[in-house]
Amino acid sequence: MKALLSALVVAYALQVASFSALAAESAKTYQVTGPILEITDKAIIVQKGDERWEVARDEKTHIDGELKVGNKVTIHYRMIAVSVETKSAGKGESKKKAK
Repeated sequence: MKALLSALVVAYALQVASFSALAAESAKTYQVTGPILEITDKAIIVQKGDERWEVARDEKTHIDGELKVGNKVTIHYRMIAVSVETKSAGKGESKKKAK
């Protein structure tokens, strides 16, 4: 009985973990293209028009080809919230701001 209960708990934990992975995978993908300005272990910096874009990377980042300063790259990325801070807008606050 204990073995069955343990197996069910493990199966449930794996299912919950897979849901969070699927949620992260379903986030919209964006891209930026430009020449590489700088490369670090944690980021790739590219020039897009007049702007300098720094995109984080880690050991799971798939790299097709050679990362080299000056090479033109297209980076596909997702925006994922790291933290969220909320503040309630009470009824009195909107009136105070209007005055």
